[in-house]
Amino acid sequence: MRRVWFALATEDIGDQHRRTTIGPAWLLFNYLAFAGVFIFVFQRGAGIPSYETYIAVGLFVWLYMSDVISGSISLFVREEGLIKGTKLPLSVYVMRMVSQSVIRATYAFLGCALILMMSGAVPSSAWILSALALLLIVVIAPAVIILFAFLGAFFPDSQFIVTNLMRIGMFITPVFWAPGTGDSIRHVIYAWNPFTYFLEIVRLPILTGEFPLFAFVFCSVVGVLCWIFALVILGSFGKKVVFYL
Repeated sequence: MRRVWFALATEDIGDQHRRTTIGPAWLLFNYLAFAGVFIFVFQRGAGIPSYETYIAVGLFVWLYMSDVISGSISLFVREEGLIKGTKLPLSVYVMRMVSQSVIRATYAFLGCALILMMSGAVPSSAWILSALALLLIVVIAPAVIILFAFLGAFFPDSQFIVTNLMRIGMFITPVFWAPGTGDSIRHVIYAWNPFTYFLEIVRLPILTGEFPLFAFVFCSVVGVLCWIFALVILGSFGKKVVFYL
């Protein structure tokens, strides 16, 4: 039912900006403003080569992941009326949100590309690896949405817990800072934060031309596990979720 969920997604994006002057272009300006603050405020003393590129790519990936997770935790609660009043499968609401997130990320991508161009980043064949990494993240997104949507439906307090954790997560994820050396706290946080590896599979090929094999394997394993759990939960509780809304 891809026509249904894509139409719903585009309608949602249009409705959110219907009365504005520049419409969804605000999504582009929001990204540029956010990136500009990090670039100009945190650059001094950062000691990170190609800092503008580091920020632009890291922020782009983080905002997409944050948008998916923060929005999915209340997905079924928001769609309560349609879930109870129609026979549409739950996957329609999941893919509707995936489409919304991709559309919003497309505007941020334009801003990211603009910053890369202005910072002098030179495209290379390694950028193809970044494109494949982005595709991997998008493929994992529906499974993540299913898991968090059921969590939000069965455990309402999780909506506040996850929202607060994502706010904190931005500062403990290497979006605008680099890992320390040795046994420093920053290095430990960098190594044990799973979001780190999703940023690195996109960012490192652009920054250094390297292929982060360990990070890519880690993200792929996480993706497979997410899909396994998501399909099991969807099959086991898909018809019961309506009684928890």
